[in-house]
Amino acid sequence: MRKILLTGKNGQVGWELQRTLAPLGDVVAVGHQEMDLADPDSVRRMIREVRPHLIVNAGAYTAVDKAESEPNLAMAINGVAPGIMAEEAKRLNAAIIYYSTDYVFDGTKKLPYIEDDAPNPLNVYGQTKLAGERAIQATGVPHLILRTSWVYGARGRNFLLTIRRLARERSELKIVDDQVGAPTWCRMLAEVTSQMLSQHYSSVSRPPSIADISGLYHVVCGGHTSWYGFARKILEAVSGHASHAMPELKPISTTEYPTPAKRPLNSKLSTEKLQRMCGLIVPAWEESLILCMNESESITTV
Repeated sequence: MRKILLTGKNGQVGWELQRTLAPLGDVVAVGHQEMDLADPDSVRRMIREVRPHLIVNAGAYTAVDKAESEPNLAMAINGVAPGIMAEEAKRLNAAIIYYSTDYVFDGTKKLPYIEDDAPNPLNVYGQTKLAGERAIQATGVPHLILRTSWVYGARGRNFLLTIRRLARERSELKIVDDQVGAPTWCRMLAEVTSQMLSQHYSSVSRPPSIADISGLYHVVCGGHTSWYGFARKILEAVSGHASHAMPELKPISTTEYPTPAKRPLNSKLSTEKLQRMCGLIVPAWEESLILCMNESESITTV
């Protein structure tokens, strides 16, 4: 039976991948304690011990603002470790999946970004994720690099959970309205990943091959909105369940909310290649958000 090594098992995407990857093989899921992505020896040791047919690297340094003051650590986890994984995968005739970000772009384009657009990250986080992309590509190993944006879910730390918490604590929320992108449910991302693989993993006993779809893809929910629009939709969904008044929501500009890391104003990513190459159509972001929030009472009640 094929082995799949999954990193970042306790993260938003990694948690969902444990379920969606299970039908495709024997999933060995590891977190920081088992495999320290900042330690090259730890990365190599785990891969050589497991000898996987596929590495799914959902582990990452995701603290965008903190990365500005910890560039070396962010680069070790997001840039160096994926390259080591790719080298080890090549030795094993295996493949690798890596999750990247809309922050590899500077946001100056008006239309949605396609995979062939030139990256130009504005912040350290984006620079490190781009370094990870290029390190994997340089090895020539079969790979799927999946760029996504504005990931949220029912666990961890993300915009959805932050807005729910602030709705209980504050009477007014000022939210940026001039950064535009696609909120993406971590479960949708995990399910699309597995759907891409299942098209080429028809036999659990046969060594997998993704060579014919190897490459870079954008995987985000359909449509787009601003952070303000995202917050408004969240509050609309929970207002009927709340035992208190919803806070007043006010749109502001990026310049009114300075952060250590610069963000692109346009984070829209085109998923046309995903549809063309894999026949997969992504759900609208509003649809995924409602599904996520309706999944459990703890999500719909603030």
